[in-house]
Amino acid sequence: MRMTLTAAAMALGTLSGLAHAEATTYAIDPMHTQSDHFLNSAVYPRAKFVADGFTFDGEKVSVVSGQLTLLGKTNPVALKATSFNCYMHPILKREVCGGDFETVIQRSKWGMSWGLNFGVPDNIKLLVQVEAVKQ
Repeated sequence: MRMTLTAAAMALGTLSGLAHAEATTYAIDPMHTQSDHFLNSAVYPRAKFVADGFTFDGEKVSVVSGQLTLLGKTNPVALKATSFNCYMHPILKREVCGGDFETVIQRSKWGMSWGLNFGVPDNIKLLVQVEAVKQ
């Protein structure tokens, strides 16, 4: 059964509090990730993604395109589904959909340019987990 997406579902809003974001594949201290060199989470505590399009592979979402806001700057991104599923929740008795999504961004497009001149990569992989309960 193909999920029905409404305008409300497309405005995903805030993805995450950035205080919990961390570098997992590069040797950077987690506190440095939060500093003004990268996410500047003291000034910009949240990331925001607003979807503006969905691509399906059969009945499942394969790509969600939209606008990602970090550090007060907004750029288009496409989140590719690496896993996605909907099911009837046995306790809530409502449909629940969730998935894992990923994309690679150039951090400098959002103003994160620290370390580029001495080899810290510009491209970073974002891993996003989403779960939603149908209202």
